[in-house]
Amino acid sequence: MKFNAATLTFVLFCYATGMAQTNAHTVTEDFKPSTLNQPGKEYPQVNSQGYARFKIDAPAADSVRVSLGLGGRGGTKLQKVESGSWMGTTEGPMDEGFHYYHVNVDGGTFNDPGALNFYGSTRWESGIEIPAHDQEFYALKDVPHGKVEQILFPSKSTNTSRRAFVYTPPGYNKDQSKKYPVLYLQHGWGEDETAWSNQGHANLIMDNLIAEGKIEPFLIVMTYGMTNEIKFGGLRNFDITPFQTVLVDELIPYVDANFHTIADQSHRAMAGLSMGGMETKMITLNKPEVFSYYGLLSGGTYSPEDIKDEANVNLIFLSCGSKERPDAVKSSTAALKEAGINAVSYVSEGTAHEFQTWRRSLHELAPLLFN
Repeated sequence: MKFNAATLTFVLFCYATGMAQTNAHTVTEDFKPSTLNQPGKEYPQVNSQGYARFKIDAPAADSVRVSLGLGGRGGTKLQKVESGSWMGTTEGPMDEGFHYYHVNVDGGTFNDPGALNFYGSTRWESGIEIPAHDQEFYALKDVPHGKVEQILFPSKSTNTSRRAFVYTPPGYNKDQSKKYPVLYLQHGWGEDETAWSNQGHANLIMDNLIAEGKIEPFLIVMTYGMTNEIKFGGLRNFDITPFQTVLVDELIPYVDANFHTIADQSHRAMAGLSMGGMETKMITLNKPEVFSYYGLLSGGTYSPEDIKDEANVNLIFLSCGSKERPDAVKSSTAALKEAGINAVSYVSEGTAHEFQTWRRSLHELAPLLFN
């Protein structure tokens, strides 16, 4: 069979866009622009099966690859399909929810100019959203909305002003005499204090739960937890002391002085995802007089031996994705319950170490707090 230029271009396009069979599954051609695209940008796209498709304009490039893909095999290789453009589709459907990614062009790392950027992996990364079957719980709805306010608080220990974001629920300023409990919610490694609002939609999760009458309103405080210069894989060298000082001795007093809070241990919670869970465990064990609700979201577990005084702990919440280590979460929860500690586990079905796991986890945790 002879291949002319037009035929070759068509064959490459079929390969790149997944028109052939992939793992015995036909890719459905109902791709739509991702909801996280830059205004007016057509790519990247996602389809109803959860495949992602990319198009990058790089006329002088010799190779283009997108980091997003299955199985840890280096992401998705794109193919040149027309003058200056490279296209490709993930070899299989992605997990539901949010994913970071970047583009590799001839060995250099760049962001996708078609996608919005989110801070993760210690840099601004491109983001894509794979629509989830349960996305209604964090959807933007016509309900009363709270506010996410940036604050700058003085930090003598770091000799600077530090930033945090505070979620206040709908109606917060209407009754100045009403006081609220507080959840201190930490991001993961490589992220910052914007993650829970931007990637996690924590504020929308709260708004929707409040509108449904499933929780009593409370504040959420999110601040930067990477007070040490820790490279990927080096968390064992993380010293909690600097961040513990910032959180307990500087941020909490500032929040209690400037917001309508119930400033005691029984109305204060701490939770975090991944590295933020590690921080949560360390600080709650070091400072049991500060927090009474603990949450580790893909962030390890507690053992009964960790808890020195059960009276200080109102709840321990442990969660992870079903593709992580659910057995460890379940067995740790069972051991805590057997020791007489109020413990709850949650496993996000079909997800791994990623934001859909943590969105769902927050949705499960919030109704358990401050009851």
